[in-house]
Amino acid sequence: MKEIITTKAHYDILIEQDNDPVHDPVPLQLYMNKWDGETFLKELNVNSESRVFELGIGTGRLAIKVLVLGCKSYVGIDLSAKTIHRAQKNLNEFNNVEFIIGDFLEIKIDQTFDIIYSSLTFFHIEEKEAAIEKIFSMLNLGGRFVLSIDKNPSEYFDYETHLVKLYPDYLDSTTSMLSKVGFIVDNTTETEFAYIITALKEEDY
Repeated sequence: MKEIITTKAHYDILIEQDNDPVHDPVPLQLYMNKWDGETFLKELNVNSESRVFELGIGTGRLAIKVLVLGCKSYVGIDLSAKTIHRAQKNLNEFNNVEFIIGDFLEIKIDQTFDIIYSSLTFFHIEEKEAAIEKIFSMLNLGGRFVLSIDKNPSEYFDYETHLVKLYPDYLDSTTSMLSKVGFIVDNTTETEFAYIITALKEEDY
């Protein structure tokens, strides 16, 4: 049986193998868009005054698309220092980007945001309700959280040389947690591979 390794170790290995989704060939980029393509980007509703936070920035595959749309500021977090260093190179033409290395639930983040989003990352988080509570606390009134979750959840990601433990996301339980924390679930869109959930922190909270 393959060795089970940590999420951080897995993404470190990907960078060591020069696996960078920002520079994927077009067919692979189109494949990834089945989780977070045009529909996902529209749900973000980014404008020039938006303060944006990405949970699981990776090498910047989605960040580039959002920054091109235009936003006031952008913060991305990732567990892997090697992944963040690659993202810094990929996003070096933008001067309104901040990077955080570490565990989202462990790091204190003093800023607040208008938009928080995450794609292909939430299945790495075991304490999902705690993550949603923190996201809610980080959003400005009227802010939105956009989450893409895999329609075909699995307990492990099977890579070439190893396995990575996952904590699957399910539509009903995810929307239930969002509502419990105080979000208004505004929209749920189904794509070929994902459910895209948009949750709002309404003004009266």
